Amino acid sequence: MLFVPLPFVVALLLFILLGVVARRGDEAAPNLPFLALILVAALQSVFTGLRWGYGIREIGYIAPLSAAIMPALLYAGVARLARASDRPWPALLALHAVPAAIVLVLVLFWRDAVDAALISIDFIYATAILWLLRSGADGLRLAPFDGAVPAYRGIIAAAFTLCLSGLVDMAVSFDVASGHGARAAAVIGIANLFILVIVGVATAAASQSHVPPNAAELAETSPPANDGEDADTLRRVDEVLREKKLYRDADLNLNRLARRAGIPARQISAAINRAKARNVSQYVNEHRIDEACRLLTGTDQPVTEIMFAVGFQTKSNFNREFRRVTEMTPLAWRERNAPSLASPVGG
Repeated sequence: MLFVPLPFVVALLLFILLGVVARRGDEAAPNLPFLALILVAALQSVFTGLRWGYGIREIGYIAPLSAAIMPALLYAGVARLARASDRPWPALLALHAVPAAIVLVLVLFWRDAVDAALISIDFIYATAILWLLRSGADGLRLAPFDGAVPAYRGIIAAAFTLCLSGLVDMAVSFDVASGHGARAAAVIGIANLFILVIVGVATAAASQSHVPPNAAELAETSPPANDGEDADTLRRVDEVLREKKLYRDADLNLNRLARRAGIPARQISAAINRAKARNVSQYVNEHRIDEACRLLTGTDQPVTEIMFAVGFQTKSNFNREFRRVTEMTPLAWRERNAPSLASPVGG
């Protein structure tokens, strides 16, 4: 049957993805919860193949534990990018181990309640993640602006797959209760493979936003009171971005910008959201694109050199942001504007 090898193929792809992500060649600290999530997703795919492909029922004691661990790992990875916690690591580990411990007890003593527990865990963590990022990409205060938006989208996709996983478990439970599980294997096999692939890819995208050095330093948070304060906030942010060329820092994030500007991170985010109708990463990247356009117009530097010079680390993010601001590619911009030597993008 075609179903039998598919979970193992998915597991192999996830292991390869883990290797690619883990071998990032920079000095920043890796987001270990995200790496662990890809690993657990790969193992979960193996468990799915063994349980439903080969009928190894003993896997039923292990698979629920890994299923309970995955949402906690996703939340822990998001929390590392959203803020630095004051809680010591052992306390955090104990806190996020509670769901797995509950599932373990249920597996041993009350198997009928396992599905309900897993469904609850998926929805609770998905809700917690969406609440954590309720301010959008600006919620990833420790993520470099270069990749904050793709990371945010990847995390949101992964959070919704948790909801999808809960719905799948609900469908399987209903099928077992009403039809003796006649379609349970097919539902689990197809849906879980899809879910694991989405989780793996989304998590890999999110993990590209590494946690830079000194991430534990937090800015105080307090929202501005009026439009005058918004204007003053924007003026001070523009000063550090334009005069000090702070946007050239590839590891620049909301916390670091807040420290350099001497303004609370939430105040910066709120002011830019209200005054410019965009998030902080987009605003900073527009400064980067502004300089990139000047370099493309006034120099013969290669596009890749310009990309690194203005603060971008990946070509995909540079091209995406360049198109968003100018509605054309860097090469097309150079071809159209190089002879004129005109200033390209407004502030």
